[in-house]
Amino acid sequence: MAGQQRWVPLESNPDVLNKYISKLGVNTSQWEFVDVYGLDPELLQMVPNYKDVVAVMLLFPITEKSKATPIGSEETDAKVYFVKQTIGNACGTVAIVHALANNEKPLQIIEDSSFAKFLAATKDLTPQKRADYLETDTNMGAAHDETAQEGQTTAPSAEEKVNTHFVAFIHSDGKLYEMNGSCDAPICHGATSSDSLLQDAVNVTKKFMERDPTELNFTLMALTKKG
Repeated sequence: MAGQQRWVPLESNPDVLNKYISKLGVNTSQWEFVDVYGLDPELLQMVPNYKDVVAVMLLFPITEKSKATPIGSEETDAKVYFVKQTIGNACGTVAIVHALANNEKPLQIIEDSSFAKFLAATKDLTPQKRADYLETDTNMGAAHDETAQEGQTTAPSAEEKVNTHFVAFIHSDGKLYEMNGSCDAPICHGATSSDSLLQDAVNVTKKFMERDPTELNFTLMALTKKG
């Protein structure tokens, strides 16, 4: 990554992410992140309003196998909001930016909130320029820093390099996109719909797990309507 900034990593915990998106301007009385406890269909149906899921967050381990085995193909002309990650340890924030920015209409981001202002300032910029703006946005940085300290475990220092990575899965124009800030463009994983986003994201997650079958450090969370 080109930037020199490093942030404290976010904990992969729905309570932490919900505090964060509330600070950014999401009405968490209507929308929330929840854990996905398993990949079987009956467990997916336990996700509140599972057909209304608008984004899925995956935390996966960074290994030699994961780096050497890409899944899906980058789509440079995708009509989605995409931002590069240039801040160390900020993959959680970048994934959340992707989840919120590509669901601005259903989420109804609060006007004049930190995220609404960030989105308005960056919507016409390139992915790299959006990354540059994020590096200088003190409101976004402060919201991240406050939230990173609120996890159930002691937060690692900003200098500590973590060996896991967050990506977001979203639905746009009938396609499933993996939004990975370490890539140059969104990664297309084929067809999906608003009703099947969760199941289709899980199908891709299984491919992530298959390339590292001995790794257990996978976490899946869904952004869905509050029950």
